[in-house]
Amino acid sequence: MDEMNKQDCHYEPLPGSDSKADQSNNDANEGPSSQKSKVHHLNKYALAGAILASTNSILLGYDIGVMSGAVIFIREDFKISSIQVEILVGCLNVCSLIGSLASGKTSDMIGRRYTIMIAAATFFIGALVMGLAPSYTFLMVGRVIAGIGVGYSLMISPVYVAELSPDLTRGFLTSLPEVFISFGILLGYVSNYALSSLPFGLNWRIMLGLAALPAVFVALGVLAMPESPRWLIMKGRYEEAKQVLIRTSESKGEAEYRFSEISQAAINSKTFSTSRQGVWKELLISPSRPVLRILIAAIGVNFFMQASGNDAVIYYSPQVFREAGIQGEKQLFGVTIIMGIAKTCFVFVSALVLDKFGRRPMLLLGSLGMAVSLFGLGLGCTFLQNSDEKPAWAISLCVIAVCATVSFFSIGLGPTTWVYSSEIFPMRLRAQGTSLAISVNRLVSGIVSMSFLSISEEITFGGMFFVLGGIMVVATIFFYYFLPETNGKSLEEIEALFEDELH
Repeated sequence: MDEMNKQDCHYEPLPGSDSKADQSNNDANEGPSSQKSKVHHLNKYALAGAILASTNSILLGYDIGVMSGAVIFIREDFKISSIQVEILVGCLNVCSLIGSLASGKTSDMIGRRYTIMIAAATFFIGALVMGLAPSYTFLMVGRVIAGIGVGYSLMISPVYVAELSPDLTRGFLTSLPEVFISFGILLGYVSNYALSSLPFGLNWRIMLGLAALPAVFVALGVLAMPESPRWLIMKGRYEEAKQVLIRTSESKGEAEYRFSEISQAAINSKTFSTSRQGVWKELLISPSRPVLRILIAAIGVNFFMQASGNDAVIYYSPQVFREAGIQGEKQLFGVTIIMGIAKTCFVFVSALVLDKFGRRPMLLLGSLGMAVSLFGLGLGCTFLQNSDEKPAWAISLCVIAVCATVSFFSIGLGPTTWVYSSEIFPMRLRAQGTSLAISVNRLVSGIVSMSFLSISEEITFGGMFFVLGGIMVVATIFFYYFLPETNGKSLEEIEALFEDELH
């Protein structure tokens, strides 16, 4: 629906709204068409809900960051091989498939809010098991449990925030999970640096066990969060949805427009099969042309997010820096802190401008920047490997290239993947479609993490980074041709974008 059509629409008043005179005044002065012409501001209630939901993502970020250092001590403590290290690191991502797939059905049944609590509780148990693990086997059990919690979190947090957010600030608010992932990674790096000097065997246990603390705060924070208004309307709880929309909108007119649009989308959804079998059939067996394009876009952006190798670069950054000639644990962890600061700063800046510049420009800039950075990193690593000396310029090139890689990831793929995945599916398919796309995300992340060291041993770190750079060139072409711009569109409008030819 274009802007002209919106101005001519008739909006049904919210149940329990003010008198007709007040309603008329609101529609005349603060209707949706006038709202979209105003300079948009962050709604404090929507921001608070988004922050509470996004703090769940600290759990994954902390695990990624802290495991990069903890695995050095775990390897020495349990005398495990490189393959066992890869399995230990990557199994969390693979097992998060379980949580990602289950979260769609769970969130439709019990709501988005309580699914976030399940994610935090599951990760809490996993963190405790890892911190107390007496052997490699028990450590793996903890990783599996934590992985399930991560899977729940990665799917539900962006979906909840997207459904809660006003249209014009949805990009910023839905990118907050990636901001908190980056912040969690930085906390993990700081934990590595601060705890590395503790007695051997105790240091990595405290590093991993500390992840249980934020899980407790996330679970408690759920109690202060509102439920998704779209989920409430799907369940027929209109009065509760109305109250949430009023608090997350700038005016009564905007709230009424959002209520009317979501209600109409819910009515349209009832024309399709509402059974679980019907939803999956529409997604995977007999998708319409728009749904097929949505699936290609969502799965594609999630595939390239992890095929970029970003998670593996972060997990194994100490090994990469050690190969580059940086020795000593404190020095290694100090460099990773610098990398974490760069990543966190850039993802926050990207989140701030995502609603201004749009999804496509940020994705294209980020993927092109990653390609150049990865080629530079491959060049530096190749030179260092073939040189008996370790010149400062080559080491500096590797450090700068790694920081640039994660920074460009934070500009483009990092925040935009969560935003795009959670906003392009229609209401009837959003939970299951998003869970499917994020399951691909987790599977690819696990494959890359569990094969990164082995492949690098065969083709060298330099060769591996050249391959990843090539993948990002392909990703840039995919984003240009297959991803339409969704910035400023309501969730109910976006499906129409995929009905037209993509440019």
